[in-house]
Amino acid sequence: MGRELTRTEKAAIRRLVSKWCANYDRDCGCLPLDCECYMFGKCWTGAYCRYFREAVLPLDPALEAALLTEGPRPDFKTCPVCGRAVAPDGRQTYCSAACAKAAHRRQQREYMRKKRG
Repeated sequence: MGRELTRTEKAAIRRLVSKWCANYDRDCGCLPLDCECYMFGKCWTGAYCRYFREAVLPLDPALEAALLTEGPRPDFKTCPVCGRAVAPDGRQTYCSAACAKAAHRRQQREYMRKKRG
């Protein structure tokens, strides 16, 4: 089977479906199934709507990694500069080289300000 989805994962799935799913209509629900969207009632990891898994889920890489990996959910850190998710890769703190550069510039500015004052 799978693990139970967290509250934030359920909210993220709901947000992705209502915003990006081409098969979802606010009035009718899921257009191909002609009923309420299957992904809204999802409580466990496992089987997902094929269109959601292939077209919508890749829009949120952190959620995709959390839902499609086997075993316990990896704990993603947030980037201190922009707030995006950073995969737990050893000592990696920032999501990109641009964020790392921005943080380094800020640290250097603070250091020089402290040194002068």
